[in-house]
Amino acid sequence: MEEIRLQKYLAEAGIASRRKAEEFILQGKVQVNGKVVTELGTKVQPKKDEVKYENKIMKIENRKIYILLNKPIGYVTTVKDQFNRDSVLDLVKVKERLVPVGRLDMYTSGALILTNDGDFVYKVTHPKHEINKTYTVTLKGIVSKEKVEALRTGVDIGGYMTKPAKVKILKIDEEKKITRLEIIIHEGKNRQVRKMCEAIGHKVLALHRSAIAGIGVKDIELGKWRYLSKEEVKKISN
Repeated sequence: MEEIRLQKYLAEAGIASRRKAEEFILQGKVQVNGKVVTELGTKVQPKKDEVKYENKIMKIENRKIYILLNKPIGYVTTVKDQFNRDSVLDLVKVKERLVPVGRLDMYTSGALILTNDGDFVYKVTHPKHEINKTYTVTLKGIVSKEKVEALRTGVDIGGYMTKPAKVKILKIDEEKKITRLEIIIHEGKNRQVRKMCEAIGHKVLALHRSAIAGIGVKDIELGKWRYLSKEEVKKISN
């Protein structure tokens, strides 16, 4: 019977990416046959050994699923929330244990992928893959062409210079004094788009992620979801 590394087992069981699973092992959150394991080199036999994460038995499901959710504002993108706030997992009712791929903050709406494939999570969230994410952002004030160019070339968001981004003006409302931009980035820094806009001196009034790797949520109602096709999964992860 083939043995596999414990972190690979946890990833295939849909807990998280292998990298995150390694953290759980080191934190003493994983048991094998009733014993806490903290060695990353530990191997298990999937059909024989009992693996628990936080005292819950984890099994590898044969069916890998990939879901695209149009996240509404007001939901957190975490599996567990210490403040017991509404989670995106409350919106997707399936029997498989899902984890979000990356994050959207509570006040950002739009495209979010959920899956039980830990290897997919690792591929998609690793910086080297440079997956484009498209945002529509409404800003307070009239954004000048110079500031748009600054966003395109890169801005300092607290000791980090952002990579070049694709930015275009969608709308300028002189009367309401607001500007709507489309921003496409391939990085995944925490609250990056908000910080980029703050760096050019404009407050974000609304933020929506319209697409991931060109796959959009225009035809999905807020709070609703659909399965990704095999072609879409391949497009995102390759």
